[in-house]
Amino acid sequence: MQLAKRMSRLGTESAFEILARAKALEARGKDIINLGIGAPDFHTPANIVEAGRKALKDGYHFYTPAKGLPELRHAVVEDVQRFRGVTIDPERVMIVPGGKPTMTFAIQMFGEAGAEILYPNPGFPIYQSMIEFSGAKAVPIELREDKGFQFDPDAVLAKITPNTRLLIVNTPANPTGGVIEKAALDRLVAGLEAHPHVVVLADEIYSRMVYGDARHHSLLGYESIRDRLIVLDGWSKTFSMTGWRLGWGYWPKELIAQAERLQINNNSCPSAPVQVAGIEALRGPQDEVDRMLAAFDERRVAIVDELNAIPGFSCVMPKGAFYAFPNITGTGFSSRELQDRLLEDVGVATVAGTAFGALGEGYLRFSYASSLASIRTALERVRAALQPA
Repeated sequence: MQLAKRMSRLGTESAFEILARAKALEARGKDIINLGIGAPDFHTPANIVEAGRKALKDGYHFYTPAKGLPELRHAVVEDVQRFRGVTIDPERVMIVPGGKPTMTFAIQMFGEAGAEILYPNPGFPIYQSMIEFSGAKAVPIELREDKGFQFDPDAVLAKITPNTRLLIVNTPANPTGGVIEKAALDRLVAGLEAHPHVVVLADEIYSRMVYGDARHHSLLGYESIRDRLIVLDGWSKTFSMTGWRLGWGYWPKELIAQAERLQINNNSCPSAPVQVAGIEALRGPQDEVDRMLAAFDERRVAIVDELNAIPGFSCVMPKGAFYAFPNITGTGFSSRELQDRLLEDVGVATVAGTAFGALGEGYLRFSYASSLASIRTALERVRAALQPA
């Protein structure tokens, strides 16, 4: 078989590789605590499950419009108004199976040989993977620990060239837990006025997951870039619906028809009963979401305290998402070496910082979407593994 050359440029998401390795070790009888995969340990709230079950019983067995059920798109508009204070047009909302289709469609629209796409590094690995698969040049935006893993807006603007097609912004961020402050977004948006050819993709999948005095500032709030802004969000994280595969994208007026064509070519439409469950998630009670967020906040503080007590580790307090990204350079191990040692020797699954880009060397990602008991036991094992012989 002769594969297309572009397949050699396609990366992967290492968290799933680690999950597979962890499952294989478990099958051989090893006790594994998985702090690698970014999936909440809570069940989907019962009212959402019931809505999906009822939808199946009520006959939601067929295709829906490619952009999704109109009622769900209107529910997204209501949710954006409630939590972001912005009014958007439901005709520019497209429902997709998960978060990745919005990202993939945007990158494939603008990525080709000779084009450049800016993306956060360390950042979600599929950004770089899909950029390179498209044939475009992946240009990293540095996220620095000493700045709370925020970008320097002037440094970002300085990377824009006439070949820049797309700029990806992720806040709250995976893997760092960083939240971009309003002042940085203000400066970035102001600077983009000089670059009207650059489209912005805002990955806001963790928009509800902010803690303490941190606030999520959506790029939807900036009218000056609304006509060239794509927003990615969904149900997976907030509602613990990772396996349901449901997300939404907001598209500029000039691009929504193109996005719809890509949807039709790729997957026709999202699952009908899952969309009905999505309506219930947005319009139903939010008590379970609040309970999950309170639990994540408690775990956030606990995991950072525990990580900072391990010799060779130092960890800034994440302000969003559910990841801690400690600096492990003091251990003397590379990120990949320590990831493998912890998994094989003490049964703790983490993800090497280099899985999120070259600038992730010297870090590990720990998900605190697991129970406090699991977190504490795992970090006791990490501490023991790093004790001098």
